[in-house]
Amino acid sequence: MTTIPLNLGLTPVRRKPFNGRSLDEVVTELTEEIRELYTADQVPWVIGYSGGKDSTAVLQLVWMALADLPAEQRTKAVHVISTDTLVENPVVAAWVSASLGTMQDAAQAQSLPIEPHRLTPEIKDTFWVNLIGRGYPAPRPKFRWCTERLKIKPSNSFIRSVVAAHGEAIMVLGIRKAESQARARAMEKHEKRRVRDRLSPNANLPNSLVYSPVEDWTNDDVWEFLMQKPNPWGYNNQDLLTMYQGASGDGECPLVVDSTTPSCGSSRFGCWTCTLVEQDKSMSAMIQNDEEKEWMLPLLDLRNKLDAPFGHYQEGDPDLPPGRKAPFPRPDKPARDFRRMNGKVMLFNDGAIHGPYLQSYREEWLKELLQAQTWIRAHAPEHVQNIELITLDELHEIRRIWVFDKHEVEDSLPQIYQDATGEPFPGGPLDEQLVMGSDEMDVLKQVCDGDDLHYNMVRELLAVERKYRTMARRSGLFQALEQAVQKGYYDNHEDAVEFATRKKKWRDDIAENLTFDDENELDAPA
Repeated sequence: MTTIPLNLGLTPVRRKPFNGRSLDEVVTELTEEIRELYTADQVPWVIGYSGGKDSTAVLQLVWMALADLPAEQRTKAVHVISTDTLVENPVVAAWVSASLGTMQDAAQAQSLPIEPHRLTPEIKDTFWVNLIGRGYPAPRPKFRWCTERLKIKPSNSFIRSVVAAHGEAIMVLGIRKAESQARARAMEKHEKRRVRDRLSPNANLPNSLVYSPVEDWTNDDVWEFLMQKPNPWGYNNQDLLTMYQGASGDGECPLVVDSTTPSCGSSRFGCWTCTLVEQDKSMSAMIQNDEEKEWMLPLLDLRNKLDAPFGHYQEGDPDLPPGRKAPFPRPDKPARDFRRMNGKVMLFNDGAIHGPYLQSYREEWLKELLQAQTWIRAHAPEHVQNIELITLDELHEIRRIWVFDKHEVEDSLPQIYQDATGEPFPGGPLDEQLVMGSDEMDVLKQVCDGDDLHYNMVRELLAVERKYRTMARRSGLFQALEQAVQKGYYDNHEDAVEFATRKKKWRDDIAENLTFDDENELDAPA
């Protein structure tokens, strides 16, 4: 039986903005709701602002609502917080930074209680301190160490300070159900627990509620609002649209005429170092669509090296994993220590679970990062010639971690900095704090004759001696010395895996042969 398609003469129709309601009607209704919630109590508001379209729309609605209130009712603080991870897309970071400055001036001029705040992670939590300093491998879905440290902790810390001072806080966010099915399910779940109209509980922060005024808006609704209503703090929303347009693969924001026409504004901005996605599409599109942004090419190259330090498998490569199509990222295990951060060897499927990046690779990441920063400062447009891909505070912390935590007493960072930038490192010498200088360490490396494990063990033993020699009470010295020896006990990677396998088998055999009475004796107190 043949199926004949029927042409009923129906033209696919895209959903009209705001479900057919007028923009003015929707804005009037929302701003009135915002005013009612704002004046209902003295609980301060905290607005999350990323500089993107959704958070801009929410802040614009709140600004418009407060501007229509009498001055005597504008008494409650509205904090606008923007979290700078220090590895944001430089174009977006510059946009947000300038926006916050303009916002602060406009709020003061208009006598509005809006206070912008730029939040950054603590130095110990920044991306480069953890990756280059401590050696954390580039983030992966199963080891997503970055989001908590770079984004969540700074904002949560600020919100907790507001809650501590006032007992409660209301977070105003630009989250929308149309963003994803997961977001819609989460929002609907919290809706069922609403304690007040439009206010949902925050699952992560006690004594804080969430208000999402544009939760039912689509992308088209957001852009319709931003293009029709002028920005009240003096920024140009058309420039925001242009930024999204430049980050789209086709470089266009087409006129929406039917259901087959894609909507503009689906681009996402984030950290330029992000390895949780296959590729940084927004930065790639910016470079492709605008010759003036080609200065970001070193960033894109460095990000790709972080994602796959050893390139990609190609078609015909015998090591290409089964079922995978080339190009496929090569594993980064050769760049990482076969021991965990604490020096222990842990097994998984008869192989070692690799730990932090090796010293040589961390030094290489730092060199390439500083070289990229130096090149951009020399070739980029004037407005980004003072760019800081890594701050001096981060460099000082990385140096401290390398020398004192990882016992890399060669103190190689100042020389790497000078070689990459052509300028001396702005930090004092550590020689008086080191048990041996760089020249002596070179001699030690020659004596070890390429045996890195032996060299690292002796180096750490010397560092332990330096640490404890000035102490009046040397409690813990022998444990520290023993740990250093244990870390360098092996001949190589294979020897470590073999030893760990024998040790695991020995433990399993003992556990299997224990009787009930034996277990009780082992568990009995001494």
